[in-house]
Amino acid sequence: MLDFLFRRLTAEPPRGAALFDAVTRIAREPHWYVEGAVPDILDGRFAMLATVTALVLVRLESDGEDGDRAAVALTERFIEVMESEHRELGIGDPALGKKVRTLVGSLARRTDRWREAVSADGDWASAARDSLYKAGVAPDDVDHSTAALRRLWARLGHTGLDDLEQGNLA
Repeated sequence: MLDFLFRRLTAEPPRGAALFDAVTRIAREPHWYVEGAVPDILDGRFAMLATVTALVLVRLESDGEDGDRAAVALTERFIEVMESEHRELGIGDPALGKKVRTLVGSLARRTDRWREAVSADGDWASAARDSLYKAGVAPDDVDHSTAALRRLWARLGHTGLDDLEQGNLA
């Protein structure tokens, strides 16, 4: 009888949570940090997470308005998690807002960069180098990351919007 009330009291997962969780799982795969030599430090892990998120955002653009809604949900979840993680690191107001804006700007730049890279004449190796590494990376490491990102892009291309939103990648 009071089901309508209790339904509102049950927390639903935040919009974009399933897709963000899938992105996070991909960004945590050891091969990025071992074979790809992405620095296994806070900055390197952020670079990996932002790179995978950017590729997913570019993929979602192909689904029109529905894809745009999913992209907004993913971006909102990204921001929520970045804010929460940085609070845990001890960054508080007012520095937190500036830091999160910087991180979101970094995601936006990566998204623009990957939009160019996935185009017919895009330079994947350059995009991988710019997106994942600061300096002094060996060509073999870039080659590994480039090939892995191309495979991820192919998987994303074979995954429908509903599956993406549910965090199920082909």
